[in-house]
Amino acid sequence: MANITKRCLAEFIGTFFLVFMGAGAATITFMIAKGTTTPNAFNIGIGALGGLGDWLAIGMAFGLAIMAAIYALGNISGCHINPAVTIGLWSVKKFPTRDVIPYIISQLAGASVASLLFAIIVGTGAVTIGALGATAPFPGIGYVQAIVAEIIGTFLLMLAIMGVAVDRRAPSGFAGLIIGLTVAGVITTLGNITGASINPARTFGPYLGDTIMHGQNFWMYMPIYIIGPILGAILAAMAYTYMTSEEKS
Repeated sequence: MANITKRCLAEFIGTFFLVFMGAGAATITFMIAKGTTTPNAFNIGIGALGGLGDWLAIGMAFGLAIMAAIYALGNISGCHINPAVTIGLWSVKKFPTRDVIPYIISQLAGASVASLLFAIIVGTGAVTIGALGATAPFPGIGYVQAIVAEIIGTFLLMLAIMGVAVDRRAPSGFAGLIIGLTVAGVITTLGNITGASINPARTFGPYLGDTIMHGQNFWMYMPIYIIGPILGAILAAMAYTYMTSEEKS
């Protein structure tokens, strides 16, 4: 296994590309949609047609970035690229306590640098129009509803991770594909509800970028994207561990 410095660098790089490609795709979608009329009030703020196709495109951008990161970096760090995943694995003793904080710091740093670099490349519109892809509950979605949605989405993600990447009985070679597609599916479904973060770092990066670049202040929503994903990941890791544990005679 690589030393902690190399593993943290892998987590930084993986999370960088997750946010640069995924949140970047969301930012560009908002910018393309500027000035267009959506079919109904529920579709406010996303896509030229306000349709599910826009969320599918964003979801696939995230999914493909995750897929590439897992195949490229999985053998180095495990490619968590998500504090909720790191904490979920730690909760079932699949990850050492001493490495939790270094991993999370690396993930938050990668996400933040990705958002800032994206803003520099694209320009002020990425902040003023696209909000750097920041996640927030959509109209009509309350705080508790948003937390529950994030719990459910992250539960499914973590369940997939446990089944295809952690369980030694899983067939090799499919982790990147399955996990990437799971994220794409979750984003397609929950995008118009919470923005479908399912990852505290994915939300933290754009929030910090917006703050530094004098954009909107979204920090009041940050607890949603900490509580929901972490609870969802822990519950899924524990549920999978329980379901696959062997009965003692």
